[in-house]
Amino acid sequence: MLTLSVSEVLRTTPRTRRIRLDLHGQPFPYLAGQAVLVGLDGAVPPRPYSIASTPAETSRDGLIELLVRVDEGGPGDLHADEVRAGRAVQVEGPFGRFTTPSLAPGQAVLVVAGGTGIAPLRPMMHELLAQPESPPITLVYSVRAADEFAYLDEFEEMAASGAIRLVPTVSRGDRAWPGRHGRIGEALLREALPVSPEAVVGLVCGPPDFVRDVRAALLRLGVPDAQIKREQYDG
Repeated sequence: MLTLSVSEVLRTTPRTRRIRLDLHGQPFPYLAGQAVLVGLDGAVPPRPYSIASTPAETSRDGLIELLVRVDEGGPGDLHADEVRAGRAVQVEGPFGRFTTPSLAPGQAVLVVAGGTGIAPLRPMMHELLAQPESPPITLVYSVRAADEFAYLDEFEEMAASGAIRLVPTVSRGDRAWPGRHGRIGEALLREALPVSPEAVVGLVCGPPDFVRDVRAALLRLGVPDAQIKREQYDG
């Protein structure tokens, strides 16, 4: 277990914060998509959080970034909105097998994120784009309201440069959002498929019901189950 300190807390959306933990020069090798267990004040048990930064960013900056919701949880975890810079935290890990996939020639990637499920998907997308021959990538990203998108500016820049195709959608009625509305379903996923279904590798992360429904829709569309990599969270 490592004792780290909170370097910075950035308000990302009304309900989320990007919390950066200072490694204080300690090495912390991990794979994109992995997670850590984090506790405050010896809380038992610590809570799992996906690492939203890339290994390259951590190596460069000496920081681990977490995307955390602040409207849930309780004492002893990072969901409490009173977490401030300088706070000591206990960190275990990394752990998890939801990591950047190895792709066969001709395969493309469909990334499907619900809410803060974008956290482990962001570093995997960056790693895929950094490959000498990056695959076609489509990101379908769903949140409840337009102000809940995290890293949206970054993804819009990727889309504008042609690096990815971005399909953001807001699942609840929100007049402030000029784009697509509605939950992610089979019709939207069919439209978003970057290539024929048998050549798609799906990366799916979000709440349990979200992951279950997206997997079922992808199976109906013909994406092989072995090519649907998924992770869910309970918070």
